[in-house]
Amino acid sequence: MRYTTFGRDTGLRVSEYALGTANFGTLWGGGARREEARKIFERFAEAGGTFVDTADNYQLGESERLLGEFLATDRDHFVVATKFGLGAGRPRISGTGNSRKNIRASVEASLKRLRTDYIDVYWAHLPDGVTPVEEILQALDDLVRAGKVLHAGLSNFPAWRIARAATLAELRGTARLVGVQTEYSLAERGADREVLPMAEALGLGTTVWSPLGGGLLTGKYRRSDEGRLSDWDGLAIRQEDGEQRTRVLDTVLAIAEEAGVPAARVAMAWLRAHAARLGTALVPVIGPRTPEQLEEYLAALELDLDDTRIARLDEVSAVRLGQPYELIAGHADAALGGEAARFDRQGPPAA
Repeated sequence: MRYTTFGRDTGLRVSEYALGTANFGTLWGGGARREEARKIFERFAEAGGTFVDTADNYQLGESERLLGEFLATDRDHFVVATKFGLGAGRPRISGTGNSRKNIRASVEASLKRLRTDYIDVYWAHLPDGVTPVEEILQALDDLVRAGKVLHAGLSNFPAWRIARAATLAELRGTARLVGVQTEYSLAERGADREVLPMAEALGLGTTVWSPLGGGLLTGKYRRSDEGRLSDWDGLAIRQEDGEQRTRVLDTVLAIAEEAGVPAARVAMAWLRAHAARLGTALVPVIGPRTPEQLEEYLAALELDLDDTRIARLDEVSAVRLGQPYELIAGHADAALGGEAARFDRQGPPAA
């Protein structure tokens, strides 16, 4: 396992994979029981993994409780990230969302379940549609100043909201945002339009969830639906529901056959190669349900795809950026006086 700092403006050291623990527990009706979850955690740590990601609502709080138990003997070695906003039990109007009141209550509950006195990265899980970003920032700043949270980030927020929040935090001298979390994979590259360029420009670390498209990129669901999640109303569970996703999966399977490896390794190897091209950290959040699935993720760390195969995957999975980006690209040479090919660029794209 390799390591990096989480973004350009922090010294927080993280492993190149984050272990997602949504499958730690069984209160959602599926997942890993305690002993199996412990094996996954210990094998991840043995492989050099230090970054662990959870949320208060995962398995109705059981994920945090199990993780707290596993962390107990060596808490400070790990970078622990958790999220607030969706609540650990039955949804209630007073126990969900991003209000200062709920953030205060949520962090205390998470600290208790995690058996720790601080959280390394505390994420707002997603916008609630009613809380001003100023209130979120102030509440997170309170927690940082109190030492209960070391770093703050926004998960599943649109790029414009994140950029505004980062700017407000910088101008007001409150705790700065260090990272963003978003879905990203060969099956879903919508973050290429706004979120990833913004993160690169602002130096924010990025964790990406569902790196295998909810299992789509393994190719196994072409043979059977056994094991496929069927709830969540289809959210985050990518289907082979269009021509492009069929072409993507065809290409992944073809390269896997050429290389003599499982399709999942190809998809993860592409993501690692893509992360290396960004100007800030991009960390896949892997979510194994079994120790065997974890071994497949770890094996992908040993696979390096050649430039030709990377280009094939880039091309087949690319999304249209739309306007104004296509207009900008079409005039890029003219905007540099016809000398774009001879212009040496420094750092991330600027305005």
